[in-house]
Amino acid sequence: VQLQASGGGFVQAGGSLRLSCIASGTIFRVNDMGWYRQAPGKQRELVASITSGGITKYGDSVKGRFTISIDNPKNTAYLQMNSLKPEDTAVYYCNAEHVVTTLGYDEYNRWGQGTQVTVSS
Repeated sequence: VQLQASGGGFVQAGGSLRLSCIASGTIFRVNDMGWYRQAPGKQRELVASITSGGITKYGDSVKGRFTISIDNPKNTAYLQMNSLKPEDTAVYYCNAEHVVTTLGYDEYNRWGQGTQVTVSS
């Protein structure tokens, strides 16, 4: 199972970006996907997560500004980021917490390669 994140870039404060994370491989179902971020000198933190049933959770700093969604048939999670602030600058990583494969076993805690988001003031 591989995760491919895309959509990062450079944006001015107040702007928007949309991140995508595609899970590929021998997948039957992805149960939980999420976005984490890591800024220089800081620990990786949860940005948002979503279950296959659509239950969401957000980090306190992004509530009301970011929206996570999932397209189950496409095994793709999205992160719509609005009203971006300079403190949102970080490398954003997508995560698949639980993947049911077509090979008779499950995979856990799979990570994508990260995509850089830079917000200028």
